[in-house]
Amino acid sequence: MMKKLSLAMAVLLAGSLTACTGNAGKDVSKEAQSKESTTAKSEDTTSGPVTLTFNWWGGDSRHEATKKAVDAFMAKYPDIKVEVNFGAWTDWETARALEFQSGTAADLSQINMDWISNYDANGDTFLDLNTVSDVIDLTQYDSALLDRSKDSKGGLAGVPIAETGRIFYWDKTTFDEAGIDTPKSLAELRAAGATFKEKLGDDYYPLAMGQYDRAIFMTFYLQAKYKEAIFSDEGKFNFTQDQIKDGIEFIQSLEADHVIPSIKTVDGDGAASFDVNEKFISGKYAGILEWDSSASKFKKALGDARELVVGEEFKDLADGSDTGVFTKISMLYAISAKSQHPKEAAMLLNFLVNDPEGIEIIGTERGIPASKVALEQLTKADKINPMTGDAHKKVLEAAEFSMSPKFDDSSLKGSSGLYTEVFGGVSYGDYSAEDGAKMLFDGFSNVSN
Repeated sequence: MMKKLSLAMAVLLAGSLTACTGNAGKDVSKEAQSKESTTAKSEDTTSGPVTLTFNWWGGDSRHEATKKAVDAFMAKYPDIKVEVNFGAWTDWETARALEFQSGTAADLSQINMDWISNYDANGDTFLDLNTVSDVIDLTQYDSALLDRSKDSKGGLAGVPIAETGRIFYWDKTTFDEAGIDTPKSLAELRAAGATFKEKLGDDYYPLAMGQYDRAIFMTFYLQAKYKEAIFSDEGKFNFTQDQIKDGIEFIQSLEADHVIPSIKTVDGDGAASFDVNEKFISGKYAGILEWDSSASKFKKALGDARELVVGEEFKDLADGSDTGVFTKISMLYAISAKSQHPKEAAMLLNFLVNDPEGIEIIGTERGIPASKVALEQLTKADKINPMTGDAHKKVLEAAEFSMSPKFDDSSLKGSSGLYTEVFGGVSYGDYSAEDGAKMLFDGFSNVSN
C-alpha cells in the first residue's frame, strides 16, 4: 500500500530548514505551555505512592537525557518513583525477550517495531494504549503511524517515537575533485562510476554499500519498478523469484559499472562500519545510503576538511516517476499488559513524548520525534540539526511505502542472516544471481504471513 506523507511534519521541517554503544547501568533517576493535548489529559493524580520500572537501550547521551527526563517527571509527580534500567544494544533484546515471555517486563519499555510481532503475537504482552488514551495524547500522531503500531488483535501496542528512512549522503569534496556534481539520479550515479575510475583511480567509488545496504537499495528498485511493497501491510511477501533475480542483477550492475566496490573490497578494509572506514573518511568512498538520523555521525567522521551533503532520492530507478523508498518506525514506547500501574506508566510515556519539559530534555536523542507537538517545539527552538532535518524532510517527501518488520526479520538481517550470505556470496562469485534469488525468495517466503 502506498505510504501517505505526513504533510504537517514535512512543512514544519521545511520551515525549520529555511528560517549504539554505552555503559550499561541501573539508576533511579519548564517551559510553560497551556495546551491540554500535550500533558496528561486525565487528572494528574495517583492512588498513592507508586513505583514504576522503565528500560531502554542506547548510547551514553541517550542515557543521560532520559535519566534527566525521568528525574523531571518524578519532581512533577512526587508520588511516582521510577526505577530505570538501561544499557547498550548488545544482548539487550535477548534479556528483554526472556522478560516478555515470563511476564516480568518493565512497566514501560523502549521497543523495536518487530518486537510487536515477535513477542506480542497474541496481543497480550503489550497493553492496548487505546485503553489509556485519556492519559496519552494520541492525537499528536499521524493515524497511519498508529495503524502500523497495532498488534494482531488491533490494539495499539506502542507509541511510535520516530520514523526514519534511508537517503544518500555524498562527499562533495571528492566529487569536486572529479570535476562533477553530486548525482541526482541513477543515470548520473552510473556516469560518476566511470568518471571516478578515469580521473581519480580504480580505488575511488562514488558509492559504497554493505550487504544490508544492498538489500535496501534492491528493494527500492523493485518497489519502484513493480509498484508494490516487498511485504504488504499484512506481512505478505509480494515478489516472484524472477523479480528478486532482477533486483540482484541490478545491484551487481552497479559493481560492473564501478559505482560500488565489491564486498570483498569492503571486507578487506577491515572496518566494522563506514563511519570508521578509512576509505570513506579519506573520500575514496564518496557516497553512502544511510538512515536520515545518521547525518551527524557521518559528518563528524569526515571532519572539517571534507564536505558531506544530503543527496536526493532517485526517481529514475524504473520509469522516472517512482522512488520505491520506504520508511520505518525506528522505535516505540510500550507498556506491559501486566503492569500494576498502567495509568502511571502512561503518564510517564506521555511526559517523555508530549510534555514540553520532557520534549526539551529528550530532544532528538531517539531521532526526529513523530509527535507533532514535539516536532513543533523542537523546530521553533532550533533544536533539530539542519542536516538531519534536511535528510528527514527529503525522506518523508519521497517515501511511497512502509517498511514491514518482516524485512528486518532476524533470519534475514544481521551478520548470520540471508542478506549477508546472499549479497556477499553473489559479490564474491560464490553464487549466481539465480542462486541468490532462490535463497532470498525462500527466505522472504518463510517469514511471509
